[in-house]
Amino acid sequence: MKEMTKNTTAGAVNRHRSVDGSPLGPNSEIARKLKQYYDELVSDHVPDRFAQLLSQLEQTEPAPKKD
Repeated sequence: MKEMTKNTTAGAVNRHRSVDGSPLGPNSEIARKLKQYYDELVSDHVPDRFAQLLSQLEQTEPAPKKD
């Protein structure tokens, strides 16, 4: 029974792969560009003024109550 489940799962994975082996098929280019955009966004420098404002906000917020 385990072997049957294993083969079924492998078949489901292979069914979603494109000819070039990409698991996303035609959407792989979209996924690649989204990942590239996200990586650039995360690595962007936060302006000093924005960081200061975030720091001030954190200081003014009350500490969460612990039960």
